[in-house]
Amino acid sequence: MIIDCHGHYTTAPAALQKFRDEQLTGLKSGLDLALSAQPAISDDQIRDSLENAQLKLQRARGTDLTILSPRASAMAHHIGNEITSRHWTQACNDLIHRVCTLYPENFVGVCQLPQSPGVAPANSAAELTRCVEELGFIGCNLNPDPSGGHWTSPPLSDSHWYPLYEKMVELDVPAMVHVSSSCNPNFHATGAHYLNADTTAFMQFLTSDLFKDFPTLRFIIPHGGGAVPYHWGRYRGLAQDLKRPPLGEYLLKNVVFDTCVYHLPGIELLLKVIPIDNIIFGSEMVGAVRGIDPETAQYFDDTKRFIDALPLSEVDRGKMFEVNARKVFPLLNRQLAQQCK
Repeated sequence: MIIDCHGHYTTAPAALQKFRDEQLTGLKSGLDLALSAQPAISDDQIRDSLENAQLKLQRARGTDLTILSPRASAMAHHIGNEITSRHWTQACNDLIHRVCTLYPENFVGVCQLPQSPGVAPANSAAELTRCVEELGFIGCNLNPDPSGGHWTSPPLSDSHWYPLYEKMVELDVPAMVHVSSSCNPNFHATGAHYLNADTTAFMQFLTSDLFKDFPTLRFIIPHGGGAVPYHWGRYRGLAQDLKRPPLGEYLLKNVVFDTCVYHLPGIELLLKVIPIDNIIFGSEMVGAVRGIDPETAQYFDDTKRFIDALPLSEVDRGKMFEVNARKVFPLLNRQLAQQCK
């Protein structure tokens, strides 16, 4: 089985965005649009949104299962208030659940969290619990910067986040570190803000005792880890200067990286630097980079073909495509085991 750990529902029916637009219009008048005000979305509309996009690409590229979450840039936790974020998050997560119900062999859900600037992460625990226990989701996306590019929250290593981590450990689910849109003009969302966040999260983990406090807490750092693999020597040196344990002993028990890197040399570097047991296949299709590379005449986000081109053993290829994902997402492993009975 080939499991793509990083998919977003970027092609959701237009009615979802209509609800968001009406929600934001209401905010200007001091109104919080009720969740019940959502326009109806039919099963056929959901099918139409997927058959010529994610499902078509799954089949064409030879992948089997996508771990699907709401569109990252649309989370926009900096907009509105806690109620705004909760209603929008529930709407997005409920739609992901419907996708997974319609296509259980193709998609499994990961949830957006109802984060807001200045609001305790503990307040997101109820939605995480709902999604895992009621909707069958297997993880969450955690935004380290709900302010939208201004970084007003404490580091991920701060006790500010601990109540949410406690719930993650209790439910046995990992989080993908994933920021949303940037309202700071200094940081292009997908070209800078996303990669900055990946790199920043790793450094926050490196300088903390987070994984002593939570030995079983698990994170996916996406987009190949941002700058981390390229500067691995720097991070090893910083850890040594700061009297931290070796990175392999300390961070790599709890942190994995995905393969959302859109050229072969980047994938090769990732594999040279990061142990194979800490890499999981991801493409982020249909996502940040949707075009065709003129140098290869292939889609940038068809990351599977890069892995197919590498001289890997079948064991290592299997780890990247399936085995490691099953370890990082134990609930997925249990769901797949149930399907086989």
